[in-house]
Amino acid sequence: MSTLKIYDIKGSPVGNLDLADDILVFDRGEAAVHNAVVAYLAGQRSGSASTLRKGEVAGSNKKPWRQKGTGRARAGYRQSPVWRGGGVAFGPHPRSFALKVNKKVSRLAFNRVFTDKVVAGQIRILDQLIVPDAKTKSFVLMMKAIDINSPALFLVDKIDKNVAAASRNIPEVEVVTVNDVNVYQLLRYPLVIVTTSGMDQIKVRLGGKQTGK
Repeated sequence: MSTLKIYDIKGSPVGNLDLADDILVFDRGEAAVHNAVVAYLAGQRSGSASTLRKGEVAGSNKKPWRQKGTGRARAGYRQSPVWRGGGVAFGPHPRSFALKVNKKVSRLAFNRVFTDKVVAGQIRILDQLIVPDAKTKSFVLMMKAIDINSPALFLVDKIDKNVAAASRNIPEVEVVTVNDVNVYQLLRYPLVIVTTSGMDQIKVRLGGKQTGK
């Protein structure tokens, strides 16, 4: 059983939250984490590199010179890959780099990364994430109140419009819903702040049962 303290937005402890060991993964999942990260980064590639084949290069079908009698090698067209300005023989073309990761591997990777965060003390629980207005200053003051001085990932059950507007201009701070967060984001940030309602959804992703709100 792992116990995490719950804090309010002023940084004061207001309770505890228990995580059963049967929904955490301590002894496996390294390969799943690797596969999930590789698949995510591959999916971020645009795959838009493109070159022209010889049939796509603009030009006529006129021979550069006659077939015989010039002393030079015969040439059929200027679009040939052997000519400067001609087509590219084996150049890149638009493609998808997407890799498939099945649901079981994705869940195992998420469980392992979240477990490692819990063990390392990099998970902090907030009773709720609220700001009085949509100003960056309000979000910065809230972060100072709960003693956040490093890049941080905020996980919520749903994103409030004030929170979204107040946090979007703060570098190295990201607010994401629990259902949308991925393994790469969890690994990227040294501190993860989760609301209590967000933890209910995380327990579901970890394979537990959702508690009543």
